[in-house]
Amino acid sequence: MARRLDIPALNELLKGGKAALARALAAVEAAPDDPRTVELLDAAWAAPRATVAGLTGPPGVGKSTLTNAMVAEWRKRGKTVGIIAVDPSSRRTRGALLGDRTRMVTDPADQGVFIRSMAARERLGGLADLTFPALVLMRAVFDVVLVETVGIGQSETDIADVADTVVFCIQPGSGDSLQFMKAGIMEVPDITLVTKADMGPAASRAVADVRGALGLSEAPSTGWQVKVLTVSATKGEGVAGLVDEIEAHGKHLSADDILPGKRRNQGLSWVRSSLGGRFGREGLSLVAEEISSDAQRSPFALHADLSSRLQRKWRDGDH
Repeated sequence: MARRLDIPALNELLKGGKAALARALAAVEAAPDDPRTVELLDAAWAAPRATVAGLTGPPGVGKSTLTNAMVAEWRKRGKTVGIIAVDPSSRRTRGALLGDRTRMVTDPADQGVFIRSMAARERLGGLADLTFPALVLMRAVFDVVLVETVGIGQSETDIADVADTVVFCIQPGSGDSLQFMKAGIMEVPDITLVTKADMGPAASRAVADVRGALGLSEAPSTGWQVKVLTVSATKGEGVAGLVDEIEAHGKHLSADDILPGKRRNQGLSWVRSSLGGRFGREGLSLVAEEISSDAQRSPFALHADLSSRLQRKWRDGDH
């Protein structure tokens, strides 16, 4: 007989610490269609608490070192932090290749920091299939949620579909800044960050290149002016300014009432992506209009309903 999953309610999650959150995330992964899982995700969707920051950029740019520094700064300010770290997949196990998080240094006893590793698997946009449901859960529990993507290229911009604030990292002297001038990814960040600023002239050139690239991109529709910052995470320089800028962008979204619509669009984008991955383009086309027109239900309730209907159609051969 299969063991019944322990799926905590949201109020249990809020007072249950890391162990309760780990159980909830395991349930989301193992039984995403279980009514209790959907109920938990619905409750979390209705009670957002955290700002969600997305940290992305090419491999080797220093994202994990920067994550360490940012977490330390947030904890210094009394903020609790949830981290979703998306890693390359193991060919053998299909799990997260760097799932032991050896690149991150946090105190395991600190109940104010929680790290969850996820394997990207076949996803090419820098994220994992479970990133969005996991961050919605963590968004209801922590003050800040940080999503660190696997290293991405020029056209992989999925991070914009989950994060409130996107921080795009560029390394001096890598040539990336020039390449990104002609790439769609320069339309994604809210903050562009030149890492390893202690490299001196190379960092200054990278800043100039990035500003040139932003000058060729269309201005964000939110009215936010994309910032170009520099940081040296190993020396701790510029980290406080970066955290300040993330907070400023969050206030901008809230003050202009942009955030609810942005998050709603993210939820619908997840529904389309998940159903498309499960039922293919043909299946998605059968419910596409309903996804676009349903502005009332949470994305998880909507997903569960449409998924159940498509499964019945497939089972009955009515497609």
